[in-house]
Amino acid sequence: MARMHARRRGSHGSKKPFVKEKPDWIPLEPQEVEELVVRLAKAGNSAAKIGLILRDTYAVPSVKLVTGKSIGEILKEKNLQPKLPDDLRALMKRAVRLEEHLQKNPRDIHNRRGLTLIESKIRRLVKYYGREGRLPAGWKYSLETAKLEIE
Repeated sequence: MARMHARRRGSHGSKKPFVKEKPDWIPLEPQEVEELVVRLAKAGNSAAKIGLILRDTYAVPSVKLVTGKSIGEILKEKNLQPKLPDDLRALMKRAVRLEEHLQKNPRDIHNRRGLTLIESKIRRLVKYYGREGRLPAGWKYSLETAKLEIE
């Protein structure tokens, strides 16, 4: 599959091994993993960060293999999911940082194009999450909105 904003192709990363049941070497039970996910979410970590912490610190390669539910599903059950989805928040953070850079360096035309491309991805995601009901009705993206949401 081709890249979104480039004329080249590329492989899209690694593949997970095909495993259907929980490996024997995982030390935690499903209830313990769910408690860890809730505790890490209350500490302010995103779903991706929770997965990394569980993998690196607690030797849980996949929450879904252990519990049968994804991290997002666990957070949704416990009413801990963030107001903005993680991927949208990360793109908005990049856009805010790039805008601050462009305020200091107004002639940086290459990064101005980068900001345009990031904002088009954000708008595409906003449309998708609006259809899915994950964003409040009538929520619009602007750099001022992004600065308020990120900070």
